[in-house]
Amino acid sequence: MHKQKGANAERELIALFWKSGWAAHRIAGSGSSRFPSPDIIAGNFSKKLAIECKSTKAKAQYITKEQAEGLKKFSEIFGAEPWVGVRFSNKEWYFMPLKDIKQTENQNLVIKLEDAKLMGLKFNELLGEFP
Repeated sequence: MHKQKGANAERELIALFWKSGWAAHRIAGSGSSRFPSPDIIAGNFSKKLAIECKSTKAKAQYITKEQAEGLKKFSEIFGAEPWVGVRFSNKEWYFMPLKDIKQTENQNLVIKLEDAKLMGLKFNELLGEFP
């Protein structure tokens, strides 16, 4: 069930990108590949994004050190910007650049709901569309 929730969140995000005129693709099984890969790659003529997606009912979402390193490595090779997208229950998507996410004592990363609201970008802002 947990994997299904994550896959559904990724599919929802893919639809949002396509609806906005961007190309996007979900990399199924990204967490189990021996090669670093994000959950989603998305882009248009001028911008490429590599996104690690998370969906949670909690008030904080953790990203392992290995996931963060894999996202960074893939992004460097592919020429994409590394981002983490988090959808807290019944809230909209928030996106944070990998470099701006707080690190825990054991080198993992954490995005708290209040931090996402303060510093994260909403979907249209991620695309460069500001109201």
